[in-house]
Amino acid sequence: MDSKKRSIVIAIMVAMFLGAVEGTVVTTAVPTIVRELNGFELISWVFSLYLLTSAISTPIYGKLADLYGRKNVLSIGIIIFLIGSSLCGLSRSMHQLIAFRALQGLGAGAIFTVTYTIVGDVFDLSERAKVQGWISSTWGIASLAGPFLGGFLIDYLSWHWIFFINIPFGILSIWLLQRNLNENFTKKKCKIDYAGTVALSSAIIFLLYGTMAGGKGSFSIMISLMATALALAAFYFIEKRAEEPIIPFEIFTKTNIIVNIISFLASAVLIAADVYMPLYMQNVLGFGATISGLSMAPMSVTWLLSSVVLGKAIPKYGEKIVIGVSSLIILISCIFLPTLDVNSSLLLVIIYVSIMGFGFGGCFTTLTIVVQSSVDYSKRGAATASNSLVRTLGQTIGVSVFGSMFNLSIIKYFSKLGIMGIDPSNLYSASSASTGVSLEQIKASLNSGLHLVFIVLICITAISLLLSFTLPSGLKNEEVA
Repeated sequence: MDSKKRSIVIAIMVAMFLGAVEGTVVTTAVPTIVRELNGFELISWVFSLYLLTSAISTPIYGKLADLYGRKNVLSIGIIIFLIGSSLCGLSRSMHQLIAFRALQGLGAGAIFTVTYTIVGDVFDLSERAKVQGWISSTWGIASLAGPFLGGFLIDYLSWHWIFFINIPFGILSIWLLQRNLNENFTKKKCKIDYAGTVALSSAIIFLLYGTMAGGKGSFSIMISLMATALALAAFYFIEKRAEEPIIPFEIFTKTNIIVNIISFLASAVLIAADVYMPLYMQNVLGFGATISGLSMAPMSVTWLLSSVVLGKAIPKYGEKIVIGVSSLIILISCIFLPTLDVNSSLLLVIIYVSIMGFGFGGCFTTLTIVVQSSVDYSKRGAATASNSLVRTLGQTIGVSVFGSMFNLSIIKYFSKLGIMGIDPSNLYSASSASTGVSLEQIKASLNSGLHLVFIVLICITAISLLLSFTLPSGLKNEEVA
């Protein structure tokens, strides 16, 4: 790998780290922010609006990257992200912070999409798996560095600096991109598909609203799903007539559809691991946040190892075998999860997440390569963006559904004990203590909720494994440099 390629890798890893670490840093800082800005009732919007705008903008950036080049579109996305970060740091109210987080999310949509497209353009198959593994490992690094960085900045400076710290790293990423990434493409004038953009954005908004606000009742869910279906129907007819559709339907071959379904399911399993394994370690086993964070670190290590090892196996065995083996490894790790209880060893958790990380590394790396290899250069950005969008939706919908199941399981557990009126979000509050609920009962209720989630994960990964059998092996014996 020459110096220019190394600089490009550094640039896109720094960019990806910006988007990844923002989530963990903000999570650490939110208690301090809401106390200072007096906005506890709006806390969920700090996260949901960021996620919403990044999901909406993902396919748009993918199409713009195909039309105007990856380098400039990613640079613009990083600039938007940095502007949003600066304004977040200057916020003086929760409403301002939420609005500026939405702007930040618009920039993050480019980071989460165009970086993977650049990897597909610059690196050959033998290098691609390794580089994508490095990029993916930044999420693990971010999950460790975020809490430490957030805590340090809050303790010694102020919460405002968790947003300002992004600026020098963003500038470095842009400088490296502009200096080292040379693109050969023909700029062409075209009509921007505004109608398709609005229709797709509306469908995503309705879908995510129905998922995140589903607790308001089945009527809200039904109305949201109906609105989603209407918006998708409108999007379909608009795209069929558009000169430059935001998502060309020809990218959705049988292989791509299967890959996207597996990506959706695997992303739901990944977000469950990221959310519920630390919860298990902290609230059931009683370890601190630092210990739980360090215990999740092996997942990042095995993820990187798998990206390299299984990535090299693609030309020899084909994507069908590699994705199948990766899905099987994830399934095995999920089968182990229900064995965890209130007295389990932390070492068991570390072993299980390590196995899971090895499966995820091979799965996500290969899925991205398959998506990019199935289309030509002019469609690669749109194909990558569509896959990124599916992953975002998988995480968003997954965490919402798992959360509802988890809470209902806790309520059901206490109902069986004859204890009514328990609010899962306030298990450790004084009100729970007044009902006579012991700490052991709280841990047992959480463990029962986790077991239900773990069983669902087994079912999801089993479906992913079955779907992998339907994939071709088109990359087998492909020539690599």
